[in-house]
Amino acid sequence: MNWVSPGKHKSVEAFQETLRRIHPDFDCDLTLEGQNGVLGRPLKIGARTIGNRFCIHPMEGWDGTHDGLPSPHTLRRWRRFGESGAKFIWGCEAYAVEPGGRANPNQLFFNKKADPEKSLSRLLSCLRGAHQEKEGSTSGLVVGLQLTHSGRFSRPEDKLAPLLVQHHPILDQKYGVSPDQPTLTDLELSAIGENYVRAAKAAWNAGFDFVDVKCCHGYLLHELLSARHRKGNYGGTFLNRTRLVREIIEAIRTSCPGLEIGVRASILDVFPYSPNQDTRVGEAVGWEDHIPYLFGFGTSPDRPLTFDWEEPLLFLRLLSDLQINLINVTLGSPYATPHLQRPAAYPPSDGYLPPTDPLLSVLAHIQATRKCKEAFPDMIFVGSGYSYLQDYLPHVAQHEVRLGHVDFVGLGRMALIYPDLPRDVLFGKPLQRRKICRTFSDCTTAPRHGFISGCYPLDEYYRRLPEAQTLKKIKAAP
Repeated sequence: MNWVSPGKHKSVEAFQETLRRIHPDFDCDLTLEGQNGVLGRPLKIGARTIGNRFCIHPMEGWDGTHDGLPSPHTLRRWRRFGESGAKFIWGCEAYAVEPGGRANPNQLFFNKKADPEKSLSRLLSCLRGAHQEKEGSTSGLVVGLQLTHSGRFSRPEDKLAPLLVQHHPILDQKYGVSPDQPTLTDLELSAIGENYVRAAKAAWNAGFDFVDVKCCHGYLLHELLSARHRKGNYGGTFLNRTRLVREIIEAIRTSCPGLEIGVRASILDVFPYSPNQDTRVGEAVGWEDHIPYLFGFGTSPDRPLTFDWEEPLLFLRLLSDLQINLINVTLGSPYATPHLQRPAAYPPSDGYLPPTDPLLSVLAHIQATRKCKEAFPDMIFVGSGYSYLQDYLPHVAQHEVRLGHVDFVGLGRMALIYPDLPRDVLFGKPLQRRKICRTFSDCTTAPRHGFISGCYPLDEYYRRLPEAQTLKKIKAAP
């Protein structure tokens, strides 16, 4: 590794120098403005006003019950997100719309036998109650629920049980998918769409302000966007590949009048990476043999290690025409391009060492969000990829919001260990360095081995769990 992680810079000035040296598009503010600055500025969205510019991303906790209900671990995460000071909560959770669409056996899901509205109300009350206690009011707080189906990465029990929209030559081989496995029929996809609507209605009745129709990270709706080889109503043409998303959005709007809808989208992707056997550095092996590469959304068919903006901009136009104004921008997939999707210094146990300075992946997120905002200035965009910035996250965040490149700064892994970062930044307090995410990736390595997701290195709550010692042994193994 011939780069220096953000946390090892001695000052914001030194970090700014690094950013500018890496790429002229990169910069940060040297001083923070607190709650009177741009990060503390409210933003009106429809009939609602969001109180500041910090957003908490949705995550899979691997900590629900097998019936899809919240456990004490789940309630703790939601409570901490409520206490964070962030006014925009983009889901807290990736909530599966049906049992077979779970990415893990302990993912929360719509279980019609277990009174889903009651469990969702419990989570929402926990979060809002914690926010009320900390802030004295829930004014300006907007909370959504992310609706998901894991598609080819479904794992409702201990083993992968993929539900395919198409076959993928690289991912099928990587994850042991038989070439004879049937893909979902159009009728089955339509039925999944109906389950999105049922889950949305449960969230609406539970009191959520919006739902996210998830189109990212290689899951079902994201993979459909690139299903060019699929036959029938949901594949082939761009119109067909976006049909299920349109049907879901239109049906939710009819069934849940007044419920806002957002979309978290992997707006760009590249050819899948894998670890070099000798160095463990990620590399895109064999891409030359797959030209034109037609299995990526926002991926250049002729140069699949680069982006192609034609269809992503068409997708944003489609969403705009559907009056969807809330867009959470992300890139890639944790299963195929984790260095792009989740910039980190240390890979999870099944990952690879970053092929380039992770700051370049952060920059890819920032540049992508800038382009989206420039093309659709009236849409509201949440940016991703900020956690790797560590001590200097607020400085880059303020810079991007101040210049109008993004509307909200999204926090994912950082919110697991340091949920109150927004509060500290807005109230002008120094960051608590012992709580800053250093991207050790244990929050990913743990779920890869069936444990709940959390910050085992830094959070005493997770460090006390028996899984922590097992995790150490797994990481120490050759």
